[in-house]
Amino acid sequence: MRVYFDNAATTNIDERVVEAMIPYLKEMFGNPSSIHSYGRETRTAIENARKIIAEVLKVSPSEIFFTSGGTEANNHALNCSVRDLGVTTIISSKIEHHCIGYTMDALEKYQGVTLKYVNLLDKGIIDYDHLEELLKETEGKYLVSLMHANNEIGNLLNLKKVSALCEEHGAYFHTDTVQTIGHYYFDLQKTKIHFISGSAHKFHGPKGTGFLYINPEIKIGPFIYGGTQERNMRAGTENIYGIVGLGKAVELSYTDLTKEQEYVQGLKTRMIEKLKSEITGVGFNGDYDGKSNFRVLNVSLPKHKASEMFLMNLDIAGIACSAGSACTSGADAGSHVLEYIGADMKRPAIRFSFSRFNTSEEIDFVVDKLKELYVGEMVA
Repeated sequence: MRVYFDNAATTNIDERVVEAMIPYLKEMFGNPSSIHSYGRETRTAIENARKIIAEVLKVSPSEIFFTSGGTEANNHALNCSVRDLGVTTIISSKIEHHCIGYTMDALEKYQGVTLKYVNLLDKGIIDYDHLEELLKETEGKYLVSLMHANNEIGNLLNLKKVSALCEEHGAYFHTDTVQTIGHYYFDLQKTKIHFISGSAHKFHGPKGTGFLYINPEIKIGPFIYGGTQERNMRAGTENIYGIVGLGKAVELSYTDLTKEQEYVQGLKTRMIEKLKSEITGVGFNGDYDGKSNFRVLNVSLPKHKASEMFLMNLDIAGIACSAGSACTSGADAGSHVLEYIGADMKRPAIRFSFSRFNTSEEIDFVVDKLKELYVGEMVA
């Protein structure tokens, strides 16, 4: 058996998404900027995809801008906030995705932006009281950038709470929703957010395409210069088949989302219970049994004689997953997320992430293999 439990890294593309894309890889090849029939049919496809995303978020299609993925969208949100909105301070956390952290570092180095970091409570939970303190003491224009669901440990941010705090104190609010678009419901009419990002390959769409939502109350300049595409915001011929795939993936994800949430949460719960019963000393990183992404489980395993080869051994056994720290991947540096939440970096940490295509039989298979690897190999 081969098992894929690395869905937070990328998901398999849904066959129905592939079918929707194929015509635009073959006969519908026109440039969307062309005024003839070939161009018009691809332009229509792009705008249909934009409309699908807008309906899900409960916003106007004019507020959706297509990008190459979540990293580009997040970079644009931060950079344009500084360049066009006059932001001089960014408030964030130490456990954000590197596309946020590294962008912030660059803005501090080259633009003189002040960086402030909110404290983390037990299990890596955002300290909302400290966030409010930071908002009260900050002067000038500032941006809060906090991800909706942490990509390594799954902790969920209370978007409504942060939105209310930002609105009360006049802050812009950006949230990286790459791990949650396609898996959670959003209503941006009820929860005010200035920027959110999405990436198709996180919810069974194609790689290389995503989007940035921009609240209509703010005005920013182009991301990329050179053409009038994306209403003058992002020059360059559009990734037509990628955008079509993105739209179809969004449509499919929200067709029966509640059922998917219940099903995948059931898989996660099953793995937690079986691991607890089968492996003595097992633990979990993050708020796994609280406000946590139903798709992500970061497992802290007892010390093991072959920790550095653990992921390779799982791969040999047919199991694909990700490391949460250096002791499971052989990397030179451990997970910055686990480090900042105070996890025991000497214990192997593995991120298992699930999708609607996984099964309970796969959960059982993986737990059995983990148990086999640990027989006689744990160290005191």
